Amino acid sequence: MKLLEPGTEIDGFRIRECIHAGGMAHIYAVTYASGAPDPGFAMAMKIPRMTQGDGAETIVSFEVELQILPTLSGPHVPRFVAAGDLVRLPYLVMEYVPGRTLQHWLDEPDRPDAASIARLGAATALAAHSLHQQNVCHLDLKPANVLIKDDGTAVLLDFGLSCHAHYPDLLAEEMRTAVGSPAWIAPEQVVGVRGDLRSDIFAIGVMLYELATGELPFGAPVTRGGLRQRLWMTPAPPRQHNPDVPEWLQEVILRCLEPEASRRYPSAAHLAFDLANPDQVTITERGRRLRGVGFREHLRRWIRAAGMQYEPSPLPAQQLAEVPILMVAVPHRGTTDAALYALRQAVARSLGIRPGARLACVTVISPSSSGHADQARSETSRHRRHLARLRQWAAPLDLQGHQASFHVLEASDVAQALVRYAQGNQVTMIILGAATHGLQLQRFIDTVPIRVARDAPCTVILVKEPPPVRALAGAPEGAVPAGADGVDGAVRAD
Repeated sequence: MKLLEPGTEIDGFRIRECIHAGGMAHIYAVTYASGAPDPGFAMAMKIPRMTQGDGAETIVSFEVELQILPTLSGPHVPRFVAAGDLVRLPYLVMEYVPGRTLQHWLDEPDRPDAASIARLGAATALAAHSLHQQNVCHLDLKPANVLIKDDGTAVLLDFGLSCHAHYPDLLAEEMRTAVGSPAWIAPEQVVGVRGDLRSDIFAIGVMLYELATGELPFGAPVTRGGLRQRLWMTPAPPRQHNPDVPEWLQEVILRCLEPEASRRYPSAAHLAFDLANPDQVTITERGRRLRGVGFREHLRRWIRAAGMQYEPSPLPAQQLAEVPILMVAVPHRGTTDAALYALRQAVARSLGIRPGARLACVTVISPSSSGHADQARSETSRHRRHLARLRQWAAPLDLQGHQASFHVLEASDVAQALVRYAQGNQVTMIILGAATHGLQLQRFIDTVPIRVARDAPCTVILVKEPPPVRALAGAPEGAVPAGADGVDGAVRAD
């Protein structure tokens, strides 16, 4: 299909100019021709290429995007406006989002530093997590499909290869070979498994690797045999290409690139958490590696991959429910040992029924008022002291199989700090004491726990301090006074 001339009108939309001519579609800037109200944002029209030499996947991918894009919402996807049908002229009109794709950073002559890579990767992971919460896997994440806005938010583009758990998978029905971009496709996609959210995590790992080293971890294979190698191959460690890559970043990247999906991050939220908190990343042999794994290890993996049976993936939302991020707010003063014990018991019960959960232990302290000369030294000492107390509080917990991290926040408004932390780190559940959290009342009744329960974007469990033993002694046999188990009845879920 030849390019449309500026001024051409299609179904009430006026073409302005072509802003992208890709291998599968042309994208034009458009406006309403006349009479329609201003949508409040710029618009773009995507028209698939339909020349004689184009394959069937062009039309199928257009149908997939037409099916999925209108169902998506949130700040990480363009807003859907209108669509044309295949009989006359297929097109999609959507919000035009200004920004730069990740390809911009790859095209720069110098590699971005670790902090910039972490920032870009965390933004991409949060965008992918938003999709997964809507039961959609992108399955074609690559630098050209990740747009970074000026405020640092990532917007994902091009859903032509995506999979929605509640809609027919047209690509799986029509195509008999692996579908995806060869450099970024995940191992399970190579053998035809679609709909596993960890496939997107693999693709993010490829992009992080390329940002850190300037190289693709598996090259750009063009044959099926070349693609299948990633079922058992581990790429050269990023630090072999770029010695400036820190161990924690290599640990994150290589975990994303594990051939077996079960050994990657269980959710994009977990990946974003590590990228936002590099000092909390547990460094294993992966992070310290300076050379690729040897021939024997690759042979062992090859034999294992040859006999591996791949099962259909559960719903993305179901996968996420099994690997939540739990946050416990531990007061640093003004509380009793009994209250701290009850809080710990509530956390232990929550972790016990959620084997894949991650735990973030958080305490909020008042901003420092020390003098300028010694402020940096005193701040470091103060944070270390509170971190040590958090670790001491968590020591009795059985954290085997759970990732745990410890965070000291400085804020004058404790409730706001806890809510913002939960929002920024995709926390699924907050556990905190039902008392005033060791602080003065914010208002007459509006205590910190009540404000958190009201404003938090997730489930909140309020834990009461158990009554004194003497109160239990006076109770009738078999009776348990309210709050004796340490868990309040006030639980809020969104």
